[in-house]
Amino acid sequence: MAVPILSEPHGIVDAFRAAWMRRDGAAIAALFTEDADFVNVTGLWWHGRAAIGRPHDDALKSFFAKTELRAGRTETRMLGPDVAVVRCRLTLSGQKAPDGHIAEPRQTILTFVMMRQDAGWLAVSAQNTDVVPGQETHLADRDGLRAVRYRQGHPPSP
Repeated sequence: MAVPILSEPHGIVDAFRAAWMRRDGAAIAALFTEDADFVNVTGLWWHGRAAIGRPHDDALKSFFAKTELRAGRTETRMLGPDVAVVRCRLTLSGQKAPDGHIAEPRQTILTFVMMRQDAGWLAVSAQNTDVVPGQETHLADRDGLRAVRYRQGHPPSP
């Protein structure tokens, strides 16, 4: 797969979404440098372009096969002439649950660290974080993690 040429760091959002909608994990991986890393919503931490592409490709051909990914609020923060952080709120719908039913839509915030290369911008790191409306943190117990809110009556910061 040819490495795409992104002329601006925020181009990662449309390119990521387009590769997702084509169900093409290799195209997602091509948006990253060879030594990039990606942390997914459950904390799986993939190192390297190939390691980023494989699980995306598997998921896009199985439980994400009929999903729609919509981009919302996007912000770019330039950290210098050749480094930027891009954050985007994404809405995912159509995910297939383990029992076969279609799950409710969910939102994430996908954060990319972008670096200018000779031919354009590529991601050197990314982290995807699930948004749990109205909650402040997670609490671990015997059954795993659950989202909780400590300050009832005080809405958490957006």
